[in-house]
Amino acid sequence: MGQFKAFILSKDGGGQALRWADLDESELMDGDVTVRISHSTLNYKDGLALTGKAPVVRRWPMIPGIDFAGIVRESTHPDFKPGDAVVLNGWGLGETHFGGYAQLARVKGDWLVPLPAAFSPAQAMAIGTAGYTAMLAVLALERLGLVPGTGPVLVTGAAGGVGSVAIALLAKLGFDVVASTGRPDEAGYLKALGAKEIINRAELSGPARPLNREKYAAAIDSVGSHTLANALSMLKYGGVAAACGLAQGMELPGSVAPFILRGVTLAGIDSVMAPKVRRLEAWSRLARDLDTRLLEQMTVIRPIADAPALAEDILAGKVRGRVVFTIG
Repeated sequence: MGQFKAFILSKDGGGQALRWADLDESELMDGDVTVRISHSTLNYKDGLALTGKAPVVRRWPMIPGIDFAGIVRESTHPDFKPGDAVVLNGWGLGETHFGGYAQLARVKGDWLVPLPAAFSPAQAMAIGTAGYTAMLAVLALERLGLVPGTGPVLVTGAAGGVGSVAIALLAKLGFDVVASTGRPDEAGYLKALGAKEIINRAELSGPARPLNREKYAAAIDSVGSHTLANALSMLKYGGVAAACGLAQGMELPGSVAPFILRGVTLAGIDSVMAPKVRRLEAWSRLARDLDTRLLEQMTVIRPIADAPALAEDILAGKVRGRVVFTIG
């Protein structure tokens, strides 16, 4: 058994602590595939875990990081062999199972997805849980009947990871996208991704009326709370909204009026425990529908040592697009 390096989160009576440490492979958790990790990423949930501002971690000590990409080193799983390039999103990684902020991981092969040939490991982590969640949301809207030409689609938290990828995907598919952001200086960035219109998030962040004027055919919301309630109140008859985040809050202080008077549908998007068939569909569609040139525009690459500082930034809304971590 060899050694590897990892970030370790520990907790005692004085709170939680984070350190970069040497571990032995014998300390890895159970699984039938061992992966040499090359890249990970930063999601909102990672920021919560690293800072301790929400109870994301449920087993201590823990290696954080809910995503990774890498190469299979050892496997007894029938679907994977040494040398295979793989991606993992969710499944409790960084919460109850050692995560991606490490040089090695041992996981269940059923959690892994083969890396699509269209993407490098770095590009897969530029997508990460945020981009994969955006694709799940688009798929949900499509299943509920959304097609181009039915009206504009609202994307909230537009300059964040989910929002950035959602805009790029929707625009490529032919939808008119309205991007809601609290960072007006990012208007050029959002229009470059494909947004037709930019609105200030203040238009959506206050208490919602039961019904507002019909504006949008659909919405992808990563913010929650009043923002989601307002988005629902502005959907056209038969409109659909996909909810996948809680940056403003977990509550939904709205009304049943959009549902019973306009036939609106609210679809919940869970990326953590989504079944493998849906994951494979999402990654297949990302390979087909996501412009990698736009992906590069929304991505910065940093060493894993920068993760603690960037965790504070993502919670403060200071991170634009996606951050990829290289793991030496």
